[in-house]
Amino acid sequence: MEDRKLSSSRLYKLPYSRGRWDLREVLRSRVAEMRVLVSVRTEPDRNPDVQLVIKDAALKELEKADKLLDQIGNDRRISGSNLAVVQAHLDMAQSLMLRLVPLEMVKALLPGLVSVVREHLCVTDLRRSRVERIEKLVDAGGSLDDEQREFLIDAVGVARQTLLRENLRVRSFVRIVYGVAAVLTLIAITVAVLGALFPDVVPICFGPMDIGVVCPTADASDGDFKPGDKDLDFAYAHVARSRDYFVIELAGMGAAAVAAAVTLRQIRGTATPYNVPVALALLKLPTGALTAVLGLILMRGAFVPGLSALDSSAQIIGWAIIFGYAQQIFTRLVDRRGQAVLDAVGGPNILQSASDPEEGKAAAS
Repeated sequence: MEDRKLSSSRLYKLPYSRGRWDLREVLRSRVAEMRVLVSVRTEPDRNPDVQLVIKDAALKELEKADKLLDQIGNDRRISGSNLAVVQAHLDMAQSLMLRLVPLEMVKALLPGLVSVVREHLCVTDLRRSRVERIEKLVDAGGSLDDEQREFLIDAVGVARQTLLRENLRVRSFVRIVYGVAAVLTLIAITVAVLGALFPDVVPICFGPMDIGVVCPTADASDGDFKPGDKDLDFAYAHVARSRDYFVIELAGMGAAAVAAAVTLRQIRGTATPYNVPVALALLKLPTGALTAVLGLILMRGAFVPGLSALDSSAQIIGWAIIFGYAQQIFTRLVDRRGQAVLDAVGGPNILQSASDPEEGKAAAS
């Protein structure tokens, strides 16, 4: 009986993580188990014709799940979305099985069903409240009736739909982040290419007093210029190199990668098939490259008083690293939003009971 309680909960969990062949085989074994339960577990008092219709529908759902698992093949990098489709057929088969089996078996599966409802329906949902009242009634020695069984099945179905919407919300967020990261990457590449083709247009160079001109990959002293070539703009264009922008963006990107690694330490893992932490980390890389370039341009324009006279290439690259890491100021809000989206999968305050909020708060703490 305990195995059945646990299996009821496992049915909803496994396929929503990044799928591999071992999860496929677990689902295949669950299909076989469900097929046996549907075939041998029937309620003796139910109309035989109704039982036959329900049993045939459940077996068809299991057959669809089995065919999908066969189509997936032996790929060890199976998409979590593919396994989620298999899970949808398993969910439907389980709902049909719950209408087919005796009420005593529904009572045995009740803890797993209630946990699904609690995890995905908010504490103010009336369906969750009634499901918890049914659970308390059964725990006190009461019995289930057909009306309560139908309500449990309906509540679990709504919880499944809520889980689907939560996963779709995560997928939408990940796609937006990937899209923004792709646009920023294109902009960073364009800036690097234009900087290589026209290094003298907006050179990232500095002219410290009595030293000469300093660029990210080259420098020149006052003695390197002719007396008539003392114009600062001419000196910048003369010393600037086509690789300057590339070096600055590379330094900013490296600093952003370090910031991304630090941020990943704070983000919890996800059970969804969509990798939010990786999307957030990729967003930081082009952002760091651009903030490094923009920060040095602001310094070159004396936007920051006292920081407009860098006197070595190492200092310029060092400030590029600082500005690249500083992209964390802009992407921190996106990180928080990503964590909030992940936390929403499973529902808020899943341990809190609508019928007994104080008890739920104590359990959550």
